[in-house]
Amino acid sequence: MSPVTEAAPAAAQGSASYAAGGPAPVRRLTVLYDAQCPLCVHLRHWLQRQRQLVPLDLVPAGSAEARRRFPELDHAATLAEITVVGDLGQVYREASAWIVCLWALAKYRSRAHWLTTPAGRPFARGTVLAAARYRSLVLPPCAPGVRECAAQPGGPWGPR
Repeated sequence: MSPVTEAAPAAAQGSASYAAGGPAPVRRLTVLYDAQCPLCVHLRHWLQRQRQLVPLDLVPAGSAEARRRFPELDHAATLAEITVVGDLGQVYREASAWIVCLWALAKYRSRAHWLTTPAGRPFARGTVLAAARYRSLVLPPCAPGVRECAAQPGGPWGPR
């Protein structure tokens, strides 16, 4: 496995940029989702039902499988915000993670491209903020019996 690297927000580029000497195309994505979050689990099932142009592996964030696949990731952070890892080690977080998930789907690829534009980016960010707010309202602040939370629900946008 290549080392994990942060991907640029508009990293969901097609084969045209690869042919022109750009970054290699993404062939597979791993979506790390919070298995304790009802919204995250719902979206996991929704992603599974969609026709995928790029295969999506859906793995619970912080799980033994996630730690085995990506030992260098901050797994507490992956519980606080959606994280997607490309097959070459690219890491997408927050709005970029949602955009790359949509980019992997046949029906939503053109929408994903629009979300990377100056007009679409605020919409993508607003959607992620709304999801983080929802998560902060439905998830308990800490696991039962735990004195301190490893990561605050909703990431940096959750309640303080």
